This record gives sequence, C-alpha cells and structure tokens, in this order.
Amino acid sequence: MPQIKVMDTLLANKIAAGEVVERSMNVVKELVENSIDAGSSRIEIKLLDAGVKKIEVRDDGKGMDKSDAHLAFLRHATSKLKNVDDLFNIMTLGFRGEALPSIASVSKVTLQTSDGKEGTFLKLVDGEIVEETSSSLVKGTTITVENLFYNTPVRLKYMKNLYTELALITDYVDKMALSYPAIQFVLENNDKTLLNTAGDGNLLKVIYEIYGVEAAKKMLPLDGENSDYKITGYMSYPEIVKSSKNAITTLVNGRVIKNNALNRVILDAYHTYIPKDKYPIIVMNIEVDPILIDINIHPTKMDIKFSKFDTLTELLSRLIQENLKKTLLIPHASVRNYENIEEVLNKIVEQPKSIFEEEEEAVPKTNKEEIKFDFEVQEPSQEEPYQNALIDEEKEEQSHAPIKKMYPVGIVHTTYIVAQNEDGMYIIDQHAAAERINYEKYLRELSKENTKTTPLLVPLSFEFSNEEFLLLKEKLDILRAIGIDCEEFGHNTLVVRSHPTWFYEGKEKESIEKIVSLLLNKNEFDKAKFVEKTAITLACRMSIKANDYISLEDMKYLLDTLTACKNPFTCPHGRPTIIAYSNYDLEKMFKRSQE
Repeated sequence: MPQIKVMDTLLANKIAAGEVVERSMNVVKELVENSIDAGSSRIEIKLLDAGVKKIEVRDDGKGMDKSDAHLAFLRHATSKLKNVDDLFNIMTLGFRGEALPSIASVSKVTLQTSDGKEGTFLKLVDGEIVEETSSSLVKGTTITVENLFYNTPVRLKYMKNLYTELALITDYVDKMALSYPAIQFVLENNDKTLLNTAGDGNLLKVIYEIYGVEAAKKMLPLDGENSDYKITGYMSYPEIVKSSKNAITTLVNGRVIKNNALNRVILDAYHTYIPKDKYPIIVMNIEVDPILIDINIHPTKMDIKFSKFDTLTELLSRLIQENLKKTLLIPHASVRNYENIEEVLNKIVEQPKSIFEEEEEAVPKTNKEEIKFDFEVQEPSQEEPYQNALIDEEKEEQSHAPIKKMYPVGIVHTTYIVAQNEDGMYIIDQHAAAERINYEKYLRELSKENTKTTPLLVPLSFEFSNEEFLLLKEKLDILRAIGIDCEEFGHNTLVVRSHPTWFYEGKEKESIEKIVSLLLNKNEFDKAKFVEKTAITLACRMSIKANDYISLEDMKYLLDTLTACKNPFTCPHGRPTIIAYSNYDLEKMFKRSQE
C-alpha cells in the first residue's frame, strides 16, 4: 500500500500560507500590492485591533469581472505571468498567485469588486466560496479579512502584541507611500487615522507626512544614472538621523526591498558624518532593466539579487558623497515657533539661498492644497575658504561648501568656543573640532607611501605576551610602512628607534601603543580599515579635551584650521563640531524681530 498521498487543497493552502502569511502585516502587504498592480490612485487600509480581528483594503483600481473574481482564489492563478519568459521581465509587485488563496485558507474573506460593467460579491470560509451575489458597479475592489488564523490557533498564539503588529503594518504602509507618492494612502486602526497622504506625486510631501517638518526641510535630492542603473529620491542631512535602519527605504522599480549590502554602501558614504549606530533617512528608487535583477528568491519578495552590483554601489556612493561635500552642513539652532500647519509647510517650500538668510517678511498663510514643493539644493558659495598654511602644506583642493572665517570671542565651561562673523554667532566644541583636524591630518599622513621620520635619542621598548608577539611579528612591515622603525629585541620585546614626524611630542609611546593595539585585533586584516581606525583612534586620544584650557590665540588657530578641513562639520565619530545662530535667530529670541 503506497505511503505517499497527495494533500487535499485545504491542507496544501494552509502550508503555503505559512510561507506567505506569517502575521497581519503580510496580509496588508499582499492586498496593497494587488491594489497597486490594479492601477489604483487611492488605497484605504482599515484595521481592527492591528488587523488581528479585521483588515479591510479598498481601492479604486480596474477591478475584476465575475470569472476573474473566482479565479483569484485559486492557487497559482495570476494575470501577471503568462509564460516562463515573463519571469525575466517582472514589472508588477505580485506574480506568484499564492497570496489570496493562502489568506483565504486561514481567515474569513469577503470580496466586493467591479470592473465598471458588472459587480461581484464573494464570501469565503476556509478558502471555499460559501456565498455569491451581485454588488455595486462602482469600479474598484474591496477585500475584507476577518479573524486571521482562527483555524490555526498555534500561529495566532505566536503573533506579537498588538502594538508590535501595528508598528510593522505602519512601517510597511509608510514605505509604500514613499514608493508611490502619486497614490493616496489612508491607514486607520480602530477608526483612528495614522496616515493620509496627498497622492499628488510629490515625494517630499510624503516625507513630511511621515517624518515631520524638520526632516523634510533637511533633505537633499538624489538624482544620477549610469549605463545600467538610475537612482532618484532624497537623502537627509547628517544631523537628521534615526536609531533604526528602517529609516532607509530602498525601492527597485517601485518595489520595497531590504538589502544589507546596499545599506552598508550608504553607511560607508556617510562615514564620519553621522554617529555610530545611527542611520540617515534615505528614500531612493533604483530603476533597472528587469533582466538585471532576480526578485524570485524569497516568498515575501523583500530580497533581491542584482547583476553588475559593483556599478550600482559605485553610483550610489558617488551621489551621496557629492551631496555631502557640496552642502553646508552646520546644524542650525532653530528658535522659530510655527503657529499652524500652513506656516510649517511654507517653510519647507522656502529654501534659503544661504544658511543665514534673514527672513524679514511675515509668513503668508497658504492652503495646504496650493503649496508646491520646489525643493532645490543649496549651492555652495564661490568665496574661497580660508587656508591655514600650517595645517596643509600641499593645499588640497577644497570641495566642500566653504565656511566663512569665524572670530573667537570667548569660551563656555572651558569646552565650547563662542565665535562670530557678519552672519551670526557660532558655538564650537573644541574637542570635536580638534578631533576632525587631527583625523584628517593622520589619515593623510598614514596614506603616504614615504613618511618622514625622526630618530629617537633613547629608543622605546615594548613588551608583549607570547600570543601578542607572534601576531605582531607578522605585521612588523605595516609598522615600518607608516614610519615606525622597529625590530625584535630579546624575548617578546620590540624596540622602536624612530617614528613619524607627525607624532605629538611627548605622546610618542602612547601613539605607538594605540597603533599596535589595533594591529593585534584578531579579525581579518584590512589595510584601509586599519588606516581609518588608526586615524580615528589617534585623533580622539591626542586632541585637546573638554575642560582643557586654551588661549584666545589657540582658539583662533583652531577655527582657522577647522575651516580648511575637507569636512569641518563633524568629528570622526559623526558628532557636530559647529552649531550656528543666525542674526535673525538672535533678534527673534530677544524680541527685536517680530513676525
């Protein structure tokens, strides 16, 4: 008697549902993607208890006739693939034909749809149609899913709490709204509106709805292409960061994806501009020929494989770095109080010509619908930045937006330098500023092939454990390459007879110890990362600290040197070096300027 039997349809659908439908967010995802593929201009998502009790998705798309409504709930029935060749040219969000039958097998579903000619109403229980009638002829589709996992209690038991489920749904709908700004998305939970976008095609407006006014004001456009890829969207100033990588929204031909390799490229491009474990707000759409990607590698279709991935990463990295280098990135100490939503929106529209442009006229009240978001990138000034001959003998070309010369007037808590110029007042963190200066200096010196050295009158000796010494012996050539002349001297001892000229006097031994500690790291050695970490470590340890006393002349030298840096806006750890108050801000705080 044969032991292998063909599963019945209901059991097969429940097993398939385990791959497609893990929680209420998956249901929302599949239904919303179907609505988008149907050409909808408005999609409403209404939830009851984060979708566990009820999910209703209503759209104004092309709808279905009676026969298509029946076929939609059969496994592998789809209008989006006709043959095998179509797998290499997928432009729709859904294509497998598994979502609706999987959802219907673990919930109670009702469908109301019309193509404008005939309307159909279906009610399904356990994937089987139990009721069928005619319905309204209003074009579009409404699908209601109730009592999710009622017949699979184990799955229901392991769902997270309602707040977690709702957060996942909200995050997904936010990303779809960012993906399709021309579609109006309405999200409600227990009759409370969580999101309502305009659907007018303006991406910046959607960013405002999701992330708020401060984020929308601090976005830079991404726009570039090469022979294989085209990237469009927005990236945030380094001062606008989030604690989660969910702030990075990546789209490929309009499909939301998660790709760790692309996230690493973005974070590398922001390196030293933002703190560790912080993430910029990125919304980017990658347009590519479908033949160069494979989206059929995971049931959720959230992961993707790229051909010619190196050309994509090169383009993305270049676009981000170019934006960061050409934009003035001093955080502006905002003191403005907006009274209504119109004033907030109007401020997003107004892109100042310079960071300290004074606003003399009152803010006009404008209807939200009439506002146009023409958000242009601030062009850098043509004025030459101040160059201090002592910091850069080679006078490297400055590609960042220049900072006007600042004049120190005092210091607060022996930590924060107060400076001024004709545009306003600045507060500078003396340690962060010194770190940035030394970091760029060390990075430049460590990258040189021929480093100038100075001999030691009395050689320095260092003792190590057996393990440390064995590891270090393999990397002595690296120490010599950066100007540290060293050799073995007795048991587990290293003697240093000369060091680079750029070491701080009196800090030679400490500097060498820091470099050696990085070399002893047991991870796979990468020279570029070693140079980077060495520059950061030395800059942090060898710079003046908070509460260190410096004279007015020291302050002047520090500020002049800072303006000559490639990136004077942040320390190597991503903290800001400068905060600015415009003349307008000062007058506003002291009631000298009234709106």
